[in-house]
Amino acid sequence: MKGRELLMIPGPIEFEPEVLQAMGIPTQSHLAPDFIETFGNSLELMREVWKSPEGQPFIVAGTGTLAMDMAAANLIEQGDRVLVISTGYFGDRFKDIMDRYGAETTILEAPIGEVVSLEAIENELKNRPYKALTFTHVDTSTGILVDPAPIAQLARQYETLSILDGVCSVAGEEIKQDEWGLDIVLTGSQKAIGVPPGLALLVASQKAIEVWGKRKTPVSNYYADWHNWLPIMKGYEERRPSYFGTPAVNLIVALETSLKIISKEGMNERVKRHQKLAKAFRTGISSLNLTILPKTTQSAANTLSAVYYPKGMDSGSFLSKIAHNNVIIAGGLLSEIKTEYFRIGHMGSVSANDLLAVLGALERVLLELGHDIDSGKCLQAFQNELLEIN
Repeated sequence: MKGRELLMIPGPIEFEPEVLQAMGIPTQSHLAPDFIETFGNSLELMREVWKSPEGQPFIVAGTGTLAMDMAAANLIEQGDRVLVISTGYFGDRFKDIMDRYGAETTILEAPIGEVVSLEAIENELKNRPYKALTFTHVDTSTGILVDPAPIAQLARQYETLSILDGVCSVAGEEIKQDEWGLDIVLTGSQKAIGVPPGLALLVASQKAIEVWGKRKTPVSNYYADWHNWLPIMKGYEERRPSYFGTPAVNLIVALETSLKIISKEGMNERVKRHQKLAKAFRTGISSLNLTILPKTTQSAANTLSAVYYPKGMDSGSFLSKIAHNNVIIAGGLLSEIKTEYFRIGHMGSVSANDLLAVLGALERVLLELGHDIDSGKCLQAFQNELLEIN
């Protein structure tokens, strides 16, 4: 840690050394045989991570928001009804995106710390037809985890496309795209996928591709249009040179490197590792007499934690002092309670040692600011929980 800060925000995250080394190689031509192989292999590895052997992957220079935009631009036409299920800031963002493309949106918003009930979702789907529904697997603003499987089942039952915002979940939480029948699962590179920011990643089901192919109107976003990108993805996967817009060459080299690391670990084991570390971390947080934002442990994400400050504590002083301990965490994002909570990312290549360092920094700062806790208790609680889980 000497001379270096530990980055523990909900993305960008700490990256594997091999991934950073891959970023630094001399840039190749996007039409070079080696790069064509790298791009094609990355698309194939995405299917493994998403658990979607039948899906169509897309890798496009951009962010997670671009991936959200691509889903809306290609699947939604003027007047289409869309149901937005929101558990925080990014659910609301999906409504804004859908509105931009002329959708008639209905939003179901969960109270802070809760999820929208399946009954409420089914009631909407039962009472009026929707072309698509969107929901956030893990909302980065709240640390709320939603179970995608039953929502995807409802979408299939009512012949509605399901669009999962997996920006803060893909490669960290359990996702079985094909088995659950999810039509779109999207993310950005800088989260649990473990690559520096700059790539929008999306896998579309064959049903989604068919719906897109039957559009009555042109896609109104030129850059996001699958008519431009689908031939490129197919070309690279068939190991043919393809061009629409210059890809982010070094980022894609880094993506292949990270996807190989993920594949070697195995998605089942990777999800279990995130679950074990998150459970132990929540135990450590609880021993500091702190409360997490999710109302239940079942709805608490395994990729990040949103934690309330002790009552009356100044958020600015807290974050500043944590930073002076060489640990960088994030403040709140929800405008209603922005100064009442903070967020810690624990995804990707995160280790138990990283979380011990975070808990140690939290404890020191809380003691310094007069919070009533027992020194060393949180570290012991974390270790004991981890040993018990193992």
